[in-house]
Amino acid sequence: MNGGNAPTPRLLVDADACPVREEVLRVATRLSFETWLVTNGARPIRLPQSPLLRLVVVSEGADKADDAIAEAATPTDICLTADIPLAARCLAKGAFALSFKGHPWTQNNIGSALAGRELARHLREMGMAGGPPPMAQADRARFLNALDAMAQQAIRRAAAG
Repeated sequence: MNGGNAPTPRLLVDADACPVREEVLRVATRLSFETWLVTNGARPIRLPQSPLLRLVVVSEGADKADDAIAEAATPTDICLTADIPLAARCLAKGAFALSFKGHPWTQNNIGSALAGRELARHLREMGMAGGPPPMAQADRARFLNALDAMAQQAIRRAAAG
């Protein structure tokens, strides 16, 4: 901790469907970021023992994990999620947001992402589209690079107070 002088960056992870949990934990450990893995508890999550890691189990129900992440988000936090509406909620609180495939969500691109999500949902309902492609090794590399860059931005923002 920093003695209360400035906020400390955290990673807030939408953990139920997180395909990059190991990568997140490596970065969190290397940078000494407090990390919340938020889950509804439907699938057990094992974490290594660390004072930096916090498993947050919310009650089951639509958007309970999203609500916990969005409520906790501050301008120095990084929200890690594939959920575009959750990313939008975190951005609205001033936090950073990053997809599991390494796509940074920003105020400049979140509106079109939300619109694209609705279009894709509509096409799936009509049977005209499938789901997203599976996670590839290139996606993991892009995620790690983007998370490192975003973490440095969060550190600078926290230092600026």
